[in-house]
Parts: sequence; structure tokens; C-alpha cells
Amino acid sequence: MKTILFLCSGNYYRSRFAESLFNSLAAQMNLGWVADSRGLIVEGNTTNPGPMSIQALEGLAARNIEVPKPVRFPLQLQEADLERAGLIVAVKETEHRPMIARQFPAWDNKITYWHIHDLDKSTADEALPELERLVRRLVQQLSTGTVD
Repeated sequence: MKTILFLCSGNYYRSRFAESLFNSLAAQMNLGWVADSRGLIVEGNTTNPGPMSIQALEGLAARNIEVPKPVRFPLQLQEADLERAGLIVAVKETEHRPMIARQFPAWDNKITYWHIHDLDKSTADEALPELERLVRRLVQQLSTGTVD
């Protein structure tokens, strides 16, 4: 089983939504891939009031996707996570590329960057459908062997 690793800042909203959506779609298609997710600034982050954002949970529920219980708390990205991944996607290039360059400079050119805004720049009603579109496209590409 190959692993795709979704990255965001807090591993609380965007990467968690992408991980759960991908795993649901991949299981339906017997894709041979599983998603995981991590955050680049989880340690010391006191702004996440719980294990996963309500926006991600509601977005997944609206798509009839169940999150495994108990819902885990955000996890800080470690180099071992990058080494285990067959594919790595950071959900916002302008936000995450500088963090990757500082924390894991050898990995910068091995990461695919998307452009999904966090809640400070976009509502969940805007961001989650775009994230869903990109995850669905990725699942389709993996199923046909046409990943960029």
C-alpha cells in the first residue's frame, strides 16, 4: 500500500479534510493508496480547540464520509513521515513552501503544491469544494497512472 501525505499548517482543517476524503474515495476504488496528514506548525499551536476543525468535520459529514473514531489530534510533520510517503501534497504553496524550505529544505522539490486558502482568506464553503475537486482529480490520476 502506497501513502500520500497531505500537509498544511496546523493539521487541523485542510489536510485532515483531504486525508479523509482521499481515503474514502481510494477505498471505494480499491486504489492501493492510503492518505495520511501532518502539520508544519502543530507544536506550540494553541489555536486549535480540539482534534479536528468543525468545518472539516461538517464538510465530510455533508459528503457522507465518516471520520475514524476517536478523532486523532493534529500531528507535527517529521522527516520520517516524508520518507515514508510515496507522494506529498502541501495544500497552499505560498504558505507552506517557505516552511518546508526552513524545516526540510531537501524535500522542497519533492512536494506538489496546491493553492487552497485557510479560513483567514476563504470560507469553508469556498475552499472545501476546491479541495475536493483536487483530491478527486488526484485519485483519478492515480487510478490511471497519470499523476503529474
